[in-house]
Amino acid sequence: MWLIDQLAEQHIREAQQKGELEGLAGEGEPLVLDDDSQVPAELRAGYRLLKNAGYLPPELEIRREALELNDLLKSLDPLDIAHSGTLKRLRLLEIKLRQAGMNTDFLSGQYRDAIAQHFVVE
Repeated sequence: MWLIDQLAEQHIREAQQKGELEGLAGEGEPLVLDDDSQVPAELRAGYRLLKNAGYLPPELEIRREALELNDLLKSLDPLDIAHSGTLKRLRLLEIKLRQAGMNTDFLSGQYRDAIAQHFVVE
């Protein structure tokens, strides 16, 4: 066992003996762990820290922005000046996502339409 692990265990035992770990939120409940199996092991701790601080990896931030722009385009009039600028920004983000190796099918809505047709009651 590493020295840092031994020190951490020692501090945890001391806190338990003093009762400092009693009455905490979620005590006695199972842990809810994120599935980070797709993240390389050496990046997991850093990604977890960033996630807990409210930051997303760049690819997911671009995806979030693309979804917001896609929703905005649906509400804009195609003849509006803002529509063309928003569309250009969305296309740029779509290119960045493809370069990062991410699928951009979520922007076209093909799956949404196919699912909606599947559940239509005749």
